[in-house]
Order: sequence, then C-alpha cells, then structure tokens
Amino acid sequence: MDAIEIQPVTGPIDATVRPPGSKSITNRALVCAALADGRSVLCGALDSEDTRVMIAALRRLGIRIHAEADQRTLTVHGCGGSIPQTTADLFVANSGTTMRFLTAMVAIGQGEYRLDGVERMRQRPIGDLAAALNALGAQVECLSPHNCPPVRVTARGLRGGAASVRGDISSQFLSGLLMALPYASSRTALAVEGSLVSVPYVAMTDRVMQSFGGRCRIADNYSSIEVSSADRYRGREYDIEPDASAASYFFAAAAITGGRITVEGLGRLALQGDVAFCTCLEQMGARLSYQSDSTTVEGGPLRGIDVDMNGISDTVQTLAVTALFADGPTRVRNVAHIRHKETDRIAATARELRKLGARVDEYDDGLLIVPPRKEDLRGAAIDTYDDHRMAMSFALAGLRTPNVVIRDPGCTAKTYPEFFGDLNRAVQTAH
Repeated sequence: MDAIEIQPVTGPIDATVRPPGSKSITNRALVCAALADGRSVLCGALDSEDTRVMIAALRRLGIRIHAEADQRTLTVHGCGGSIPQTTADLFVANSGTTMRFLTAMVAIGQGEYRLDGVERMRQRPIGDLAAALNALGAQVECLSPHNCPPVRVTARGLRGGAASVRGDISSQFLSGLLMALPYASSRTALAVEGSLVSVPYVAMTDRVMQSFGGRCRIADNYSSIEVSSADRYRGREYDIEPDASAASYFFAAAAITGGRITVEGLGRLALQGDVAFCTCLEQMGARLSYQSDSTTVEGGPLRGIDVDMNGISDTVQTLAVTALFADGPTRVRNVAHIRHKETDRIAATARELRKLGARVDEYDDGLLIVPPRKEDLRGAAIDTYDDHRMAMSFALAGLRTPNVVIRDPGCTAKTYPEFFGDLNRAVQTAH
C-alpha cells in the first residue's frame, strides 16, 4: 500500500505480544556462525529485509545457510575463518549492520570484495572503519565522496596489533571489528577515541561473541578493548530473543492509551540494551513490572522528561511520539549520531511532530518537544523517509488522534514486516 490510516482506539489496550527476533542479535549471530568451526543452528531469527540481505551476502561469500520454511530457524555451516570465495560483489541495500559487519569480515579473507547499497547507503560514512582495518593490514577503499560506500576491500588477512576507532559515529564500526578480530594473526588492542555511542550494542556484540567462543577484554569505560586471536568461534545452537526496539512500540502504546501490554521473551536480564526504554516510560509516569521472561508496561498520566538516550538511540522516535501525550516538554539529548541512520532521524522526527501540532526545537544532539494542547493535536500524513522506525513510531500517534496516515508503510519490512498486523491485533483488545 502507498499509505495506511491508523484507527484510534476506543479505550485502553490490554494485550500480550511477542515481537519477532532481534535484528541486531540475528545479524551478529549470523556473522559469528559463518566464521565458526562447524555447524550452528540459530533459533528465533528475524525474517526481514535486513537479515535477508545479510544471508544473501554471506551466501555470495560461499557460506552455506539453510532456512526452514518459516525463515526463523537457520542452519549455518561455518567456514572456520577461511572465506570460501576470493571475489564477490555484495549488495547490502540500506542495511548498516550488513555493510559494517561484512566490510570487517571480508578483510580476514584473501581476495577482492566490493560492497554497495542503495543511494542512502552511499551517504552513510564508513571511513573510520576503513582506517582501522587498514591499520591492521587490510586495504579498504571508500569509492564515494566523504568516505562513503561503495567499498572495495583488497583482503590479505588481518595481522592484529594496535588500531584506533572513533566512538562517536557508530558503534557498528566497533562491533564489526570485534567480530572479525578473533581471526587476525595476533592479539589486537583497539583504542576507542572519544565517548562511545550506543554502548549497549557493543556489550551485546561481546556477549554474542562469547556465546560462540570468542573472547574480548573491555576496559570499564570502553576506552580500549583487547581481542584474543587464540579463541575462535565454534558452531552451536543459539536462541535469539525478541527485538527490544520493536517491543518499544508496544510498550509506548500501553503508555499512550492508558492500557497494559506484556511483551513475552524480554525480561530484566535481556541481552538488548533497548529494554531500558521502559525505564523512560516509567519516568514519564507509566508503571513497569518485570517477570522472569516478560516485561509489562501499564499506562497512566504522562509527564515530560529530560533524558540522555545515547545508549538506546533506536527508540528516540518512539519516545518522541509518546511525548505528544505528556504534560510538559520532553528533552532528548546526546543522540547526534542518529543523523547518520536510514535518514537524519533528528530532523525527520522534528518535521513530522510539527505536522501533528507540536512545537519542536532541534539541536545538534537531540530535540525539545513541547506537546500541543489536547484540542490542538491534529492528524496528518506522515512521511517516513524509507525509515522503518519513522513508520512504526508515528503510527502510535494515530492510536489517540484521528486522521493520522502513514505513507509508505511497507518500509517496515526492513526489520518488522508484520508490524501493522501485530499492532492491529493489539488494538482489537481495547475496551
């Protein structure tokens, strides 16, 4: 469909949902399993555009991957750190994880590889990752202006040693390096320059690597990380938990409608840092409870908050839309790096919130959102900028506001193809 109109709820939502598997964990597990010795079975994997792009690229590199009919159980035959194909052209669409992770992965090979994507991917810088890989023995060239893809990797293995990477652009650069470095010829010491953005995603990378047998030693402040070359990945069965970023939309739906939603598969000890989004909702006035394998959010009167979202930046848009229904302004800080995502998420979020009647002040590193009076909140046609998170987060505004139309809803296929169906089922529980 070109557009979908969201129907307001008739009362509080009372639902239990289980979002699909985590994109972040699925793509990390795919890389580790592809490099491992032996066979891995990944259970609960996400089936979406981003994961299909990753799987297709790995297959072009010669990795054997079998998907069950539901696409959520993947059998990966690892290459033992020896990439079968010595030349390959890899198309990554607009998948940042695939571009960054595979640029590092192919550098351990022997041969020449080219990675490219859609036009937006050619605007997303990757020069800092290329520089770090070159310092470790690779030859990585960025073929677009401003150190952007396409990327050409002339690989002759990584020697290890010492390198540095900026921490303020994308944690995916560091995650890609970490996953490849067990296959360097010697131990590697990485220095992180400046403050690291999205620390929970690097912690997630470390935990996935550990599950497959890799070993990192991380400084307490993430200023440096050492990666062993003696501990390489081993095939295993691996369960992938539901996507916490996807769950944020349902948690916010409970807060916005004054309802109650339980998300199964995500408890207090979840691997993904984005479960901390629930703490933001609690600060706004929602009630939060954890069970051993689930999390429940109950809505209540909401108030604006001032919050640093650097560690949970994929949920900025979700919180921004929730702020429309709060009493008082909400300030989101320390997320300058989200300007380099599928779109400039700060500018796009500000633009679309204003359509709905909010006053929004835009800063280099975030937003100040002043919600309209209830009577001044209005529907609008929301542009999504080929950004799945714009579509899913702004759909929440339509739960309380008539005439909210989401343009290009199909962009949610990037990470959550069933989103609007799942949202509709939750809406039907309103009473």
